Amino acid sequence: MSDDCPVAPIPPFPDGYRAAGILMHITSLASPHGIGDFGPSAIQWIDLLHDAGQSWWQVLPLGPTGDGNSPYLPLSSFAMNEVLVSPEWLLEDGLISADDCQTSWPDAKVDFDNVNPYKYRLLETAWDRYRAEPSAELADEFEAFKLAEGHWLDDYTLFRALKNQFQGDYYLDWPAELAERKPEALLKARTELAEQCEKFAFFQYLLHRYGMRVRNHARDKGVRLIGDVPIYVSADSSDVWANPELFSLDEHKRPKFVAGVPPDYFSAVGQLWGNPVYNWEAHRQTGYRWFIQRFRSLLTYADAIRLDHFRGFAAAWHVAADAKTAEVGYWAPGPGAKLFEATKAAIGNLPFIVEDLGTITEDVWELRDQFDMPGTRVVQFAFDGDPDNLYLPKNYVANTTVYTGTHDNATSRQWYEELPEDARETVWRSLQMPAVSEDEVAWALLQAAWQSVAALAIAPLQDVLNLGSDSRMNVPGESEGNWDWRCPANLLSSPYFSTLAQTTKDTGRWPE
Repeated sequence: MSDDCPVAPIPPFPDGYRAAGILMHITSLASPHGIGDFGPSAIQWIDLLHDAGQSWWQVLPLGPTGDGNSPYLPLSSFAMNEVLVSPEWLLEDGLISADDCQTSWPDAKVDFDNVNPYKYRLLETAWDRYRAEPSAELADEFEAFKLAEGHWLDDYTLFRALKNQFQGDYYLDWPAELAERKPEALLKARTELAEQCEKFAFFQYLLHRYGMRVRNHARDKGVRLIGDVPIYVSADSSDVWANPELFSLDEHKRPKFVAGVPPDYFSAVGQLWGNPVYNWEAHRQTGYRWFIQRFRSLLTYADAIRLDHFRGFAAAWHVAADAKTAEVGYWAPGPGAKLFEATKAAIGNLPFIVEDLGTITEDVWELRDQFDMPGTRVVQFAFDGDPDNLYLPKNYVANTTVYTGTHDNATSRQWYEELPEDARETVWRSLQMPAVSEDEVAWALLQAAWQSVAALAIAPLQDVLNLGSDSRMNVPGESEGNWDWRCPANLLSSPYFSTLAQTTKDTGRWPE
């Protein structure tokens, strides 16, 4: 690593630490292949972050997605999304040819309906060419990968092979002996689908190979990566299929309750996520092994982890499985400190940034502070007129990560454009700043975040580029039209990055 690229410390942040970063999912990277991936576009993005003095790059969950393409409904907590494979690096490895690649795609949105099958066609071609003439380097690495990751890979590959065999059906709609994992049925399926399982394992190996290449380049550039662990998994996932005892399921292996949150800032009827909730007693009996393995798996690629919906580890909102909204439910206790004590014993210091947003009670903050984990503040939430509002920059503590907005928020420009006039006045009065135009508000919030005492300040790329409603990543509670924003390549040469670099220097967040 070069001397001019210091490595940022991981959470909990030391006294006096100040740094900045950008939130953008890998799929949003500018790329000639319709979607961002672990490839040259990620390398170029890391170089841009380095040049702008940004010490951190935060992404969303990396798992393979199902219906709706939500990264928060992964088919596995350990596997990576196959569409993140790089065509350029497949070509470099001799696994595809230039003629296999398609480079004509819409510029600003991910066309999942066409991108997903395109990427899988490339992977199928790569698999066929590997089988026909495997290179010694790839073969040795592939065998080592399978050996190291077998604790989840064997179940995941069989799950995906069976899903293909049954045209993508929910696993509970498979033949009962497979849904219930009868040993004889599993042995027969593994034998009959051995080649399919090996193929899906090879796909995961390639993602590991390219993901490590991106991670290593980031470290060489002094850029740390923040990964994201969704607190819950999809009901139709290899996790639930392979470990039903870890979830609260009925005798038919269907969720007794599903996860969500009561009415909040985002939705008057709450958010009904539909994920199965956990059987925490079963996790306790295993020493929380499954969660520890999840954390370790992501830390292969990331330096720190955002813990999604942290309040669920203290207590989670449980809703009847047949409910239509999340308005009616009850708070069920989570594992509390026991999970984090076990994790700390297993992996050492806890490199977590906790998403302590939503309906928060004192026990959530106590759990956070017991392990010195930095919490989350969002500037957009600061303007209810209360001078003691926790999200006002003047009320932050140092061991905090502040965001102008998150992947669930409107962009700051859209947020302000939709505010009534009296609410706009409250914004500037609360920030003790002169009012600015709609064209300047995203940067006013960014500067407020960067000037605050929070150890780490992060903005979504949309706010850095001052983008509006067309660039929103996700609208909570809406199942369609999310997750498809992609940064047009021409915006990566925007003068906003020079302004970002100067602001980062002026606020003492430039890497020393």
